[in-house]
Amino acid sequence: MTTIAYKDGIIAYDGRVSRGSTIIYDDFDKMREREGVCFFGTGSTGDINELVGAWFGEEVIGECDANALVLHDGNITLIGYDEGKVWKSPVVLDRPYAIGSGADHALTAFDMGATAYQAIEMAIKRDCGTGGKIRTFTVKVEQQ
Repeated sequence: MTTIAYKDGIIAYDGRVSRGSTIIYDDFDKMREREGVCFFGTGSTGDINELVGAWFGEEVIGECDANALVLHDGNITLIGYDEGKVWKSPVVLDRPYAIGSGADHALTAFDMGATAYQAIEMAIKRDCGTGGKIRTFTVKVEQQ
């Protein structure tokens, strides 16, 4: 799957893509940008693309097993897909936040004082779906 972590204006995420028990990539950039909106997705790579399309009103064919942190208009929103539509939830940016298969490990790292980057490092140590190159993205947000 992957792990995406947010803390103090930084989104950090790993580069692992796997199929079953096989690692396909360890340097995949999971940030997608479309029409000025940035998506940081977890789940199936194809489903993340479907989720991005759904954000812009495109029809999703079949199931969509993905979630994403979305940076838009100076805000961060958590999105997913359920019952034929995109659901959206604002992220409270005055506290750390994590999604994906290693989210529990990242949140524990945050509890111990870790940065977003360090939280991904910890998730990599304990979650087999998280690994490879760690990237960071600095956000300037309007909500706080």
